[in-house]
This record gives sequence, C-alpha cells and structure tokens, in this order.
Amino acid sequence: MSRPTRRADRTVPPDGHLTTRNLPEPMSLRRMVGPGVVAVGIGMAAGEIILWPYLTAIGGLGLLWLAFATLAVQFVINMEIERYTLATGQTAVGGFSRWWKGWGIIICLAGAFQYVWPGWATSGSTVFTYLVGGGDPVWITVGVLAAIGVLLSLSKVIYKTVERVEIVKVGLTLFFLAVVVVFVISLPTWGEGARESVTGFGRIPEGITFTLLLSAIGAAGAGGVHNLVLSNWIRDKRYGMGAHVPRLISPITGREEAAGGDRYTFPQDDENLARWRVWWKRANIEHFFAFLLVCFVTITIMSLLAYETLFGRDDLKSDPSFLRIEGDVLATEVGGWLKLLFFAIAAVSLWAAAMGLLDVIGRVASDFVRRNYLAGSARWTEARLYLAVVWGEIVLGSLILLAGFTQPLGLLIVSTCAASVVTLLYSVLLVRLNRGDLPAAVRIGGWRLGGLLVAIGFYGFFAVAMVVTQLQKL
Repeated sequence: MSRPTRRADRTVPPDGHLTTRNLPEPMSLRRMVGPGVVAVGIGMAAGEIILWPYLTAIGGLGLLWLAFATLAVQFVINMEIERYTLATGQTAVGGFSRWWKGWGIIICLAGAFQYVWPGWATSGSTVFTYLVGGGDPVWITVGVLAAIGVLLSLSKVIYKTVERVEIVKVGLTLFFLAVVVVFVISLPTWGEGARESVTGFGRIPEGITFTLLLSAIGAAGAGGVHNLVLSNWIRDKRYGMGAHVPRLISPITGREEAAGGDRYTFPQDDENLARWRVWWKRANIEHFFAFLLVCFVTITIMSLLAYETLFGRDDLKSDPSFLRIEGDVLATEVGGWLKLLFFAIAAVSLWAAAMGLLDVIGRVASDFVRRNYLAGSARWTEARLYLAVVWGEIVLGSLILLAGFTQPLGLLIVSTCAASVVTLLYSVLLVRLNRGDLPAAVRIGGWRLGGLLVAIGFYGFFAVAMVVTQLQKL
C-alpha cells in the first residue's frame, strides 16, 4: 500500500497537475467506519431533534414519506461526492473550482451563510437551561463556541477528534431512542406511522409551508455544504487515492499538512480496477449503515415521540419551547429521569453538531483558498487557514447572538433553507464532474446517474415551490 508523505508543508500543484499512482489496497470494512458516522453525528441535530419533531407535532406523521425520500436522494448524492475523492484524492469543491474558481467562491459563501447563524449551538444552550433550570442561552452559547474552538485548535489530527466526538454522540442518541421505544411509543402510534408512510405519500399536511418543507429537507440527515465535506473526511480517513494526500493537522500540535490541490489518477489495469471495486463496495456499505440507516431510525423514532407526546396540542410555539413541553409530558407519563435524559441528550447532541459544522466550513474554505490563492505561501498553510476560518465563524456567530438575533428555530430555518438550495447547485455540478473528469471505468452511469438526476429534480421542485410561494405572498 502506498504510504502518504509527511512534511511540514507542501506547495500545491497547479490546476492541471495530475499524478499517476497505484490505488492503495482497500481497508477492511471495520477500519473504514467513520465518515458516515461523522456525517450523521453532525446531521443528527436540528432536523432530528427540532425541525422534524416540530413538523410532526403540528401536522402529524404525514410527512414521514418526505424524510425517507430525502435520505434516499442524499445517499446517491453523498456517494457521488465520495466517488470523486476515492478516484482522485481531491475534494469535490477542488474539482468544481478547476473549471471556474467562482464555483468554489459561491460554495464557500453559501457555507458561511448556512453555518454562521449559530442556531445549533443556541438550541443546545436553550435546552441546557431547561435541564439546569435557568441561565442565559446567549452567554452559554458564546462559552460553548469558544470551548469548541480551543478543542479544534489543540487537536493533533482534527478529523480524529471530530470523529470521536460524533461517535460518542451517536451512541448516546441511539441509547435514548432505545429507551423511548421501550417506555414511551405505543403500538397505535407505530401503526399510524406505518399507515401514513404508505397512504400519505406525496401529500403535505395543512399548516406546513414550503419554507418549512425546504428547511426540513435541508435538515434531514446532512445538507448543503455539510455533504460536500465527505470529500475531506474520507481523504483524512485514507480512503482510496486520498491516502496519497497528507491530512489536516493542527499547526499548534502537529506537522503534517493537507494539500488540497493534489489530484491523482490510477492506471486502468485489472489490478487497480479490482481494488477500485472493493473500495467502492465497502464505501457504499459504510455509508448505507452508518449514515442512511441511522438517520432513518432517528427521524422515525423522534417523529413518533413528538406525535405521541405533542400532536393535537394548541399551546405549541414556533421555538424550542415545545421541547420543554415534550420533556414535561415524558416526566408525567414515565418519570422525571426520562425528562432529564431527554434534555441532556438533546443539549449534547446539538452542541456536538455545532462543533462538526464549524469543522465543515473550516475545511471547505481553507481547502479552496489555499489551493487557489495561497498555494505558494509558507505562512498561510491549510491548517492555519482552517483555524482562522473556524475562529472567524465563532466570533461572527457570537456577535450575531450578542446583537440580539437569538431565536434558535428562526436561525435554523434560515440555515437549512440555504442548505437545500446549495445542495441543488452542487448536485448539477456533480453530474459533469463524475461524467467528464473521471476515467470511463469509474465514472458515474446507469441507475446512479438516474438517481442523481432525480435528486436534482427533487431539490429543484421544492426550491422553486418556495420561491413561487414567497412571490405570491408579496
């Protein structure tokens, strides 16, 4: 197996640079587990804990079909993001910006807009005040964001830190879901969920706007720029040709330096293509079970929980206070211990998501800027750019909160609507990237190409519907 080069810094090759090396021997499936867990760990927050339960609480279980459809098209999109990096070692954003730097600029700006609103961290702090019985969510959030920045700054291999945090979070969440299944959700609710998933397909319950729908779609699983960072995560995990690219390591505690401009190809001979087939099969298995299945289970159970405890009430507000009501119902029906567990898991889950989202925009922006504008700089390595972006997001997010923009649900809706729109954009770009820039033996085709076209139509329909609805209101 080819081993990655270690060095303090690396000059990024020009855009046209393409190096031929053998595809490394495939990892075992067990060792490949990680990127899907990170993706679901970051995504298992705003949508699964707040937006989808809120939609269920006000509209019933008639939208579960939309969650399942969204996850299905996301699986197709995510695997095409992974395909390009597996085959080249370069990120998808790096591939887009080889045609035109403007694509990278647009995606970085979209990511900044999507994640600068600290809705996840603020929601976690709000739930934390329910747990401890008081406190100011704004200052708690500022402290949490600063702590996250310090943790990322001191991590030797940043991906490993993020992966460990998200694995713990996913484990705690699955434990809570198991408790809920045993103690709370009744058989009639399970039956109603099954019935609505079949008979409710294609219908939208009354009171659900297209803005809320687009927001929920953006928050089901991953969404927006979040998906694109699968490229960076699988590269740091040493998937495929990513093994030839050094990982992103803190400039404070480590030396190895990521080089986003590296782009590789492997000989199209029998040996390398046999390795490719194993890599591709195992990457799909990892993502199906670690991401798709976990998201499916989480959205389903959290929606059933909201239906069991909240549906039909007339005192629900469009803010996280509905979680406080849900916790009170759990305390009444089961016991105070479950209320405390619910609030604790929700707070930790949302804060862990906030950490992952800071990592997302830090990776995308630093990879693009280093590769396209600071390739020859000895000072501005990718790791230093990464920390500059992360701390910039922390400062800006804190200023937004201190300026008075503190409504968590409103912040989340803005962020997740932006996620759906940017997902539509790069899904179109992925068709060209994986058709035109990869060798024939590994490029997208068949049902995968059809699935990506369906994904474009899916996100396009809801984005256009939202715009038309807003214009009609005006």
